[in-house]
Amino acid sequence: MLSKLFTHISEKPLSERVKSRDAFIYLDRVMWSFGWTEPENKKWNLHYKLWSASVTVVLLILLPISVSIEYIQRFKTFSAGEFLSSFEIGVNMYGSSFKSAFTMLGFRKRQEAKMLLDQLDKRCISDEERSTVHRYVAMGNLFDILYHIFYSTFVVMNFPYFLMQRRHAWRMYFPFIDSEKQFYISSIAECFLMTEAIYMDLCTDVCPLIAMLMAKCHINLLKKRLRNLRSEPGKTEEEYLSELTECIRDHRLLLDYVDALRPVFSGTIFVQFLLIGTVLGLSMINLMFFSTFWTGVATCLFMFDVSMETFPFCYLCNMIIDDCQEMSDCLFQSNWTSADRRYKSTLVYFLHNLQQPITLTAGGVFPICMQTNLAMVKLAFSVVTIMKQFNLADRFQ
Repeated sequence: MLSKLFTHISEKPLSERVKSRDAFIYLDRVMWSFGWTEPENKKWNLHYKLWSASVTVVLLILLPISVSIEYIQRFKTFSAGEFLSSFEIGVNMYGSSFKSAFTMLGFRKRQEAKMLLDQLDKRCISDEERSTVHRYVAMGNLFDILYHIFYSTFVVMNFPYFLMQRRHAWRMYFPFIDSEKQFYISSIAECFLMTEAIYMDLCTDVCPLIAMLMAKCHINLLKKRLRNLRSEPGKTEEEYLSELTECIRDHRLLLDYVDALRPVFSGTIFVQFLLIGTVLGLSMINLMFFSTFWTGVATCLFMFDVSMETFPFCYLCNMIIDDCQEMSDCLFQSNWTSADRRYKSTLVYFLHNLQQPITLTAGGVFPICMQTNLAMVKLAFSVVTIMKQFNLADRFQ
């Protein structure tokens, strides 16, 4: 059913031409709607820039401020549960603004990375290699749709419940609108802006995941090529050396691809790491001490979505580090023993380079891996422990 609505999440047949950059189809459409890309027709360039500036001011600047103003003006009207629900989202919203700014400013780098993917695609000649690219492209688009479902469910679970309770789900401040007298207008405005903010946050979370997924795709293809070096009899030493040189060029393109994306993702993941412990800690306190059944379900969904911001990407980075080790093993285990001296000297140089893993760092401080992710998640349990030790929950009842 889902594949009928979103055709790009299904693996395309080999009769259709599919590029690695097609993994970003759905993501690019959402980014285009926010003004984070550029129009195809240059005559609309000014209009698009004005739209981009408007969306940036409203969602990245004014929306977090509106939540903060509500704390100042109507702090005494918050219950403990309402305050924690609003505060955990408010903190995440400020972080989302910074992440979105990094992603938006990294448009040129992302375009550069896509051009490098196009060069890597030129090496995919056999049906097996093209099938691998098709599979990973479909997987990338599927991840984008799944993130849309997960993130949208949080809004769908929250909004109807609070609307029936005649309470505001996210407590935002709107000038010239009385949130009590014009309850339905302000509630619908809240729902619309929160949905847009969630999709904006989604772009910053899915973009690194899909980008590194395509890197893993071409790493897997390179591993097979390295394993098959000198496996075809009847070729000359010059042809064997040419195959090895092509593999070296593929590896260089992969390194350039990751280097192009490194400054884009470094700031984004750094903000995510700073947020995840704090936001999850506040959510756990709200869930354990102040939630009803329905708000508890919504809080669990929110915690799941926050975990999805870092866990899949860190897990993928760990897999790529392991793949780099496997690449060097594949090259070493290839049939090189009977090669001439020039081939062997080139292989030794290449083997040394392959042994350097492809790694990313968050803000130049934290290595992006599962160990760092788990260390940040542990901060959430520390927050809950402090809350219980000082018996702060009872004081807020």
